[in-house]
Amino acid sequence: VQLQASGGGLVQAGGSLRLSCAASGRTFSSYKMGWFRQVPGKEREFVAGVTWSGTRPNYVDSVKGRFTISRDIAKNTVYLQMNSLKPEDTAVYYCAARASFVSRFVTRPEEYDYWGQGTRVTVSS
Repeated sequence: VQLQASGGGLVQAGGSLRLSCAASGRTFSSYKMGWFRQVPGKEREFVAGVTWSGTRPNYVDSVKGRFTISRDIAKNTVYLQMNSLKPEDTAVYYCAARASFVSRFVTRPEEYDYWGQGTRVTVSS
């Protein structure tokens, strides 16, 4: 599985961006997809996750109500719609895929098997 993340950029606080993660190769209905973010000197942080079928989205508390994860199965793409952006959302955002099925939420980076290259999001105040 190859993941290609895109959509990052510079935006003012309060603005919106939509990140995309295009998957190629094998994609299974049992895959879980996730978005993480990382700033220098800090660990990679879980942001949002969803099953490949689009069910059971989950979010870190700091983005609930502002970010929405979704998928387009026909396009093999997962999205992260980010609204009401804040300067603290500034980070490099990564998409990730977990190949094996697990029923619980998956929020730790080591639980994911494949990673995209990252796309930078900068929110100015």
